[in-house]
Amino acid sequence: MEESNLQEAAMKSDWRSDAESIRLEEFTYSLPDERIARYPLEKRDESRLLVYKNGLIQHRHFYNLPENLPAETLLVFNNTKVIPARAYFRKETGAVIEILLLHPELPSRIINDAMLVKHSCVWECMIGNKKRFKIQDTLSTEIEVNGEAVHLEITYADYERNHVKLSWDKEIVFLDIVKALGEIPLPPYLNRDTEESDIRSYQTVYASHDGAVAAPTAGLHFTETVFEKLESRGIRKSFLTLHVGAGTFQPIKVDSVTEHRMHSEQVVFSRNLINDLLKSVEHIVAVGTTSLRSLESLYWFGVKLFRKETAEFHIEKLYPYPFEESELPTAMQSLTAIANYMDEQKLDSIVGETEIFIFPGYKFRLCKGLVTNYHQPGSTLVLLVAAFVGNDWKHIYSEAIVHDYRFLSYGDSSLLWRQ
Repeated sequence: MEESNLQEAAMKSDWRSDAESIRLEEFTYSLPDERIARYPLEKRDESRLLVYKNGLIQHRHFYNLPENLPAETLLVFNNTKVIPARAYFRKETGAVIEILLLHPELPSRIINDAMLVKHSCVWECMIGNKKRFKIQDTLSTEIEVNGEAVHLEITYADYERNHVKLSWDKEIVFLDIVKALGEIPLPPYLNRDTEESDIRSYQTVYASHDGAVAAPTAGLHFTETVFEKLESRGIRKSFLTLHVGAGTFQPIKVDSVTEHRMHSEQVVFSRNLINDLLKSVEHIVAVGTTSLRSLESLYWFGVKLFRKETAEFHIEKLYPYPFEESELPTAMQSLTAIANYMDEQKLDSIVGETEIFIFPGYKFRLCKGLVTNYHQPGSTLVLLVAAFVGNDWKHIYSEAIVHDYRFLSYGDSSLLWRQ
């Protein structure tokens, strides 16, 4: 019995040695500056679409997406909406302080609820020029909200953790304050200021739940015309919400990738989505890496319920990796456990947090296909793509560069099928 336990422990330690052998240099590539799309195309669905399946590549356009999907496909979209989360404040000394909202802390950490708070709230922020924003300072400004003058003050709630308290003097919800105060925060690699056109173009046409600081950019290519073609082919769609955080742009700065600190993001799933997934468990295609990370995290929440570990929806960075296959439920069993839990608790939706880190060696549980743009060299998202299609990711990216595809957030797209 003791020998069996030792063998099991040795098998479970294999994943860690394999993961620790992954080196960042294996997931970099040369991205010419001229391949970075700093502006979107005028017509979203005229972007290029690389289709990868069974090792073969086809070059299409995004309006061809419907004909490249089987009729039984369920497309799952992230319907988060980017908020104007970046604001600038000028002190009397002339110093300019940048505040970028990251995540609500008080009175609620649930983003949808935090948007409806009145009078004051506390958010974790990224603070530019922090050395000029002292612990005892108060930043203040006058803004106009719906034709009404509002006085806004900003102080520290926790200096070390960059928790900032925002207070205002009118009976107005925080979302209205944000819309009047801030600007859309573009990805840093675009290396340009936000323009008026970005307010529309850096937003999916189906965005409906305010709270993201970055767009789920794979969805930027969809138009009403594409949706009509999808519907005519009988391809169904469903929605989840992951409020994309600034951490999605955080580069990996360690050679051993498992040491990278993954950001945590909030996810929301409706009971209707669970029903849709149960009906199409073998035919799920994620629109964007955020949808994929959300769906795979959902499976692991079902694992926790199935194994009676906990009902807390928090998926830690490396939670999926130590398990033996025999210890895990099927996708259907996991989703059924979630559906039963929601019914027992009379829940229409569930809210969770995920910091799941998907890199080569990960076994995908729900997603068979992925619609995604082209990502920064050496990023967590390149690791995710490499996990999805294996070493062929290098061939895919090389083909995209050779054929003049446009890269990153405003760039072209791909439809990838895992083998």
